[in-house]
Amino acid sequence: MNTRVAYCLGLFWLLTLPLYGQLTGKGDRITGPNFATRSPILGRHGMVATSHPLATQIALDILKQGGTAVDAAIAANAALGVIEPNNGGIGGDLFALVWSAKDHKLYGLNASGRSPISLTYSNLRTKLGDQAHIPLYGPLSVSVPGAVDGWFTLHQRFGKLPVRTLLAPSIRYAREGVPVPQVIAYSWQVAAARLAASERIIQEFDNFRHTFLINGKAPVEGQVFRNPDLAATYEKIAAGGRDAFYKGSLADAMDRYARRADLYLRKADLAAHKSTWVDPVSVNYRGYDVFELPPNGQGIAVLQMLNLLEGYDLKSLGHNSADYLHLLVEAKKLAFEDRARYYADPEFSAIPVNRLLAKDYAANRRQLIDPKKASERLDAGEPTLRSGDTVYLTVADEQGNMVSLIQSNMLEFGSGMVPDGLGFVFHNRGTSFNLNPGHANVYAPGKRPFNTIIPGFVMKDGKPFLSFGVMGGAMQPQGHVQVLCNIIDFGMNVQEAGDAARFSHAGSSEPIGTVMTDGGKLALESGISAEVRAELEKRGHHLAPTDFFGGYQAIQWDLVNRIYRGATEMRKDGQATGY
Repeated sequence: MNTRVAYCLGLFWLLTLPLYGQLTGKGDRITGPNFATRSPILGRHGMVATSHPLATQIALDILKQGGTAVDAAIAANAALGVIEPNNGGIGGDLFALVWSAKDHKLYGLNASGRSPISLTYSNLRTKLGDQAHIPLYGPLSVSVPGAVDGWFTLHQRFGKLPVRTLLAPSIRYAREGVPVPQVIAYSWQVAAARLAASERIIQEFDNFRHTFLINGKAPVEGQVFRNPDLAATYEKIAAGGRDAFYKGSLADAMDRYARRADLYLRKADLAAHKSTWVDPVSVNYRGYDVFELPPNGQGIAVLQMLNLLEGYDLKSLGHNSADYLHLLVEAKKLAFEDRARYYADPEFSAIPVNRLLAKDYAANRRQLIDPKKASERLDAGEPTLRSGDTVYLTVADEQGNMVSLIQSNMLEFGSGMVPDGLGFVFHNRGTSFNLNPGHANVYAPGKRPFNTIIPGFVMKDGKPFLSFGVMGGAMQPQGHVQVLCNIIDFGMNVQEAGDAARFSHAGSSEPIGTVMTDGGKLALESGISAEVRAELEKRGHHLAPTDFFGGYQAIQWDLVNRIYRGATEMRKDGQATGY
C-alpha cells in the first residue's frame, strides 16, 4: 500500500473517530491486563482464526470432516471472497506459509500475478501522459489475479478433500445471502463512496454497482448481501479446476470484458500464469526464528526491523513508552528506505536479500538511529552483493500442520472493475509499480509488482511456535513487529499481543518512487498516554489524529500442553475457534 492509500484510510478513520468519541467506558476483566478483549481460544485437535465468524465456522467444519489445514484455509478464503468482498476475492493475489508436520518443513508459496504482456513500458507511459504514477483504480491498475492458482497449487501438495467440497459452503452463502457485520459494512460504505468519486478513472463502473451495491447503496450492518454471479463462478471452478479460471470459460469471459473495458489483460496472460514455491527467509530474534517470504513481497522489512531492534533492551524501556515507540518507528523508517529501493520481482532484479538480513548490516544501519530525535529524511543502505485492503487467516489441524495465508484485492475493492457476470472485482496491484527507468520495481510486461501482503510464521528450537498475520498495506510489517515484541519481549499471550494499543507510521519512501522528506506521520491508538504523545512530539514526530492499525489473527502451538491457542482482535469482525 502506498502513501495515497494510507491517506484514504487515514481520512476514513479521521471522519469516523467522532462517532466513537461520544461513547466511553470499558468493562473490566477479572484476570490479565484490562486492555485484552477476551482470553485466548484453546483447542487440542484444530484451530481457525479469520476476520469473519462464518469463514471461521466453515473452516472448522472442514477440519471436522477430516480435511487438512490447507483444505480448511482454502474453504475459509473462498468464503471471505463472498462475505468480505471488499478486502479479498479471486480477483486478487495470495501468499502462504505452510508448516508440514510430516516433512518437518516450512513451505512458502508466492501466488501473485504479473503485468499484462501486451502493455509495454512505452505504451504505459503514453497512456499515462504526464502522470507520475499508475492510477489507483481503473484499467491500468490491473494485473493477473493469482489467488485461484494459489488454491490449487496448495491443494495439490497438501489437500485431501475435493475442491468442490471446499467451495460448497461459499456457493450456498453467495446464493442465499449473508448478513453484513459491523466493521465490514462500515468499510464497504466508505470504499464504495471512494470508488464512486473516482468513476471517471475507473471508466466501467456499472458492473460494480450491479454486483456490490443493493438498490444503489452499499449494505448497512445486518443487511443481507447476495452474489449469485460469484456462486456461478465458484461452481465452474469446482467443476473445471484452476483451468476453468485461467484457460476455460471464465478466462474467455475475462478476456471479453478486458477488450470491452480497455484493460490490457488477455486470456494469454491468464493461461501463462503460475504460482511459485519459494524458500521462506528468516532471522533469529532473541532465540525465536521469524520467517517471512522473500520479495516481491515486503516481508523482509519485518526481519530488517527485528535485526535493528535486537540491539536494544526493549523490555527495560517499558511497553509503549516514548523510548520504546521511538525506536520502533525509527527502525521502521530505516527498513522502509531499503524496501523502497530494493524490494521487487526477483526474476527481473538481483535483490541482495542475504545482505539486507545480515546482522552486521543491521548494526551499521542502527547507528543512524538518534534515540532522542525523529529522522526526517533517510537514504537506503548499501548492502553490497556477496555470494550468497487484505484478508488474513490461519488454520491448524490435528496432524500438526499449520497454514498462514493472506489474500488481497490490494485496496478495498481493488480496481473497481468487475468482469461481466463473474461476481468479483479485479485487484489493483499494478498500481504498485515504479515508473522510473532503472529502479528495481520499474514497470515491465510480465513482471510481478511490489506486493504488500505478508504471512508470518515463528519457530522455536526447530518447532512451530506461531502462525500469524496483521492485515493492512504498509501497516503489516509494523504490525508484525509490534505483535512479536509484545510476545517475545513483554511476555504477552497470543490474544493480548493483538489487542494491545499500536502505532502506525505513514509517509516513508515507497517502491512507487515517492520519497520521505518530512519524517512522515505517526498515529497512535487511544491506549497510548498523553504523556507519551507529548514526549514523541518533543522528539520531532508528527502526530496524526488517527490512522488504520491493521487486523490480526494468530494461532500459537503450546508444545508443553500440546494444544493450540487462537486469537483474533477487536479491530475486525473476526472469530477464533477450535475443538
